[in-house]
Amino acid sequence: MPDTTTTDMGSGSRLADPDVEARLARVDEVLAGLEDAPGPSVRAALEAVGLLTEVYGEALARVLDRADDELARRLSEDELLGHLLVLHAIHPDSAEHRAARAVERLRPVVRERGGDVEWAGVDGQVARVRVSTGGGCGSGCGSGSGDVTEAVRAAVLAAAPELASVEVLPSPAERRAAPAFVPLETLARRGADRTRGAR
Repeated sequence: MPDTTTTDMGSGSRLADPDVEARLARVDEVLAGLEDAPGPSVRAALEAVGLLTEVYGEALARVLDRADDELARRLSEDELLGHLLVLHAIHPDSAEHRAARAVERLRPVVRERGGDVEWAGVDGQVARVRVSTGGGCGSGCGSGSGDVTEAVRAAVLAAAPELASVEVLPSPAERRAAPAFVPLETLARRGADRTRGAR
């Protein structure tokens, strides 16, 4: 597991994961505010951010070009670096592989709550995932299957934003257990037919 503590590196310091997340959230806020502001200075600032992002993406690509397979794997498995590699469309793993790995990372948490989640593949640009809520709830269920489904969607699309959506499939056991829907009119008609036949 990577060290996520702040460490001194000469004149600078390393950021712990929560500090990185806070700074990324602040960047989003600042950029959103800039996008709504008028004027040539704002357009120039946004252009500078875009150009700098492209240069950093090229630098990351060059690091990957020089990395052996083991180093490339380790870099891509780091949460922050993995997201940056996805952002710059240079992640060495396919979208399907990244999405499947995201589902596997969620699996222990979902099982702890009495359900399960299983990768079912990609159909076009749609990720397919089997979700079962199980009979029991485990600890801290919250609002149940809706929370699990939303967590799965968010994790898959964060790992593989190239995918358009996530289709949640019922597990085979839940599909068999689901009662068949019979419209009320059909039941009423059957009852009326039986009554007429008995006369």
